[in-house]
Amino acid sequence: MKNTVEQFRSYPGSVRLLMVNQFTINLGFYMLMPYLATYLAGPLGLAGWLVGLILGVRNFSQQGMFLIGGTLGDRLGYKPMIIAGLVLRTAGFAALGLVESVPALLAASAATGLAGALFNPASRAYLAADAGERRVEAFALFNVFYQAGILLGPLVGMILTGADFSVACLAAAAIFAILSIVQIRALPARRADDVGSGEGDGEGILRQWRAMFSNRPFLLFSGAMIGSYVMSFQVYLSLPLEVRRLGGEGTFGTATVAILFAVSGLSTIAFQTRVTAWCKARMEPGGALTRGLLVMGAAFIPLLAASVVPVPDGGVGLWLLAGLPPALAALLLAVGTMIAYPFEMDIIVRLADNRLVATHYGLYNTICGIGITVGNLLTGMSLDAARRAGLPALPWVALFLLGLACAAALRTLHRTGRLSPDSAEGERPAVAA
Repeated sequence: MKNTVEQFRSYPGSVRLLMVNQFTINLGFYMLMPYLATYLAGPLGLAGWLVGLILGVRNFSQQGMFLIGGTLGDRLGYKPMIIAGLVLRTAGFAALGLVESVPALLAASAATGLAGALFNPASRAYLAADAGERRVEAFALFNVFYQAGILLGPLVGMILTGADFSVACLAAAAIFAILSIVQIRALPARRADDVGSGEGDGEGILRQWRAMFSNRPFLLFSGAMIGSYVMSFQVYLSLPLEVRRLGGEGTFGTATVAILFAVSGLSTIAFQTRVTAWCKARMEPGGALTRGLLVMGAAFIPLLAASVVPVPDGGVGLWLLAGLPPALAALLLAVGTMIAYPFEMDIIVRLADNRLVATHYGLYNTICGIGITVGNLLTGMSLDAARRAGLPALPWVALFLLGLACAAALRTLHRTGRLSPDSAEGERPAVAA
């Protein structure tokens, strides 16, 4: 922890502020979102399809607008987009606690998603620019703050929603309002020509997008990394379902699912910077990414092994079978993410040739977001098929093979030099129109 604090203090004020921002953003977001579906279906009494629609609108408005948000960040500057996103999320979260009509809830949900599309690419591009040659270490530390917010947010939200859901909404809105004020006052501004082309016409944007979509190494890298997001998302999907399949819906199941999240978050907070330092001293970025995805694929081996073990009727044996393999899987997924994430963020900047970085982050997020949606659909289908066919190993085999396939793709990109463009090192060149 002391090393983490010292490393944090060594960065410029803008980088430190962006890290604290990300912690606070996740704190506010996860105070509210894990409990939104229960609120919509319970006190508001909405049908299941309406609950799914409202939640889906939020996800679609974020994933679908990442490219637009990133482009605006490069054109207008990072700070305006960060502030705009925070203000929009303030309004969206406040509305979720105050309105009850379906159209208003849909609008509020869309606003919270669009907000993320505005500030996420801009904040990561800003961090990459101001961290300079230390951006790998900066993104490692950024992930510590990111995970800390995810870990603490639901705990605070559980307390606030226990009083009233609207209290949690307004508290989350207040957090984002305070963040907005802090950004206005403390975050240094960047001119549009520092971070984008400075052109405002549609033709310039289209030329930039055509150039980006013709960047084959970037697109291949984005496609290869989809699997990492599908695998890491299983902490929220297949692992909790497996715990509840074996351990039931009672106190044991609830507590074990909470342990999964705690294992993932606490391990990242404790070891992320050390893992990154160790990997950077011994591996090239492409090699680290390959190993990270191999570890993520290996995370499903304990579940695969457990699937061939006879299920005990009850007692300690059942608890161990229901809890230990998923917890070990969550830990290995966290380790794989710790290895890969900082180098992943760095390689995006390299493949963008330090040009239109927020736009590239935006497109990357959109590609991976679509991949997560499709991947979760296929994972859910495999879980259902496994139950019907009596083949509990099926989803774990599929996820393990996904890890191997993605690692093989990244190794190929690394060995053919597509992850290391000639302009990766050196000063940031001027951005072409």
